[in-house]
Amino acid sequence: MLWKGRRESSNVEDRRGRVSKAAVGGGIGTIVIALVIYLLGGDPSQLLNVTQQGSSDTETTYQATAEENELAKFVSVVLADTEDVWQEQFRKSGSSYDNPKLVLYSGSVESACGMSGAATGPFYCPADHKVYIDLSFYNELRERFRAPGDFAMAYVIAHEVGHHVQTLIGINDKVMALRSRVSDTEFRKYLVRLELQADYLAGVWAHHAEKMKLLEEGDIEEAMNAASAVGDDRIQKNAQGYVVPDSFTHGTSEQRKSWFLKGFKAGDLSEGDTFKAQSL
Repeated sequence: MLWKGRRESSNVEDRRGRVSKAAVGGGIGTIVIALVIYLLGGDPSQLLNVTQQGSSDTETTYQATAEENELAKFVSVVLADTEDVWQEQFRKSGSSYDNPKLVLYSGSVESACGMSGAATGPFYCPADHKVYIDLSFYNELRERFRAPGDFAMAYVIAHEVGHHVQTLIGINDKVMALRSRVSDTEFRKYLVRLELQADYLAGVWAHHAEKMKLLEEGDIEEAMNAASAVGDDRIQKNAQGYVVPDSFTHGTSEQRKSWFLKGFKAGDLSEGDTFKAQSL
């Protein structure tokens, strides 16, 4: 991706080096937040371990590597590009787009959705309209998931921003309102559709990035590889040797690639209703 020397977003909040511990105390609030993290495919043990340590917010001396600082600039440029694309798309629909914030953190972070750590992976919190990412995830994406390349990381950012788009247009609230009305298995099926739509929205952004002549040869392949690498079936197969479809929360590798590609080809919201799709 052609990104050096281009506009960086002013909506980046750098919390690297800040040690923040949620004051949820291990009670029912902790359990609820941990359940949400689990249903979204994360590791709730990170939350449960941290919340037992009490509540504080301290600054530590943080020494970022040159590679990490370069990556921080990169994700800021990607965020700026998503701002440009979604502002224009919302304008065309007669509405306005409120830019999300992107929070860089190291180790653990407290959001309006609770406490999370690097094990959770990048996530979007609809309660505060912020995307959270520990930049060490880039190494995990490259080494653990074997999805290298800057556009693989760009896809991750665009996917989380896709959740922000869903929040602004009311889709996220509609899905979360179903939580108490359906079984856990059924709710996870809605979560899969929510995640696949975010993949579609990432593809819409990539479509416009290509129109702006920002893409380089192999970029779309990097994004498709990343989408495939974080499919529920591949993650479960690698982790435990078998897959449990009823536990999926994000979709299979093929589904994630397919919906990203649909968004990339369409370039708008017209074909992105995963909730009405007969087949995913």
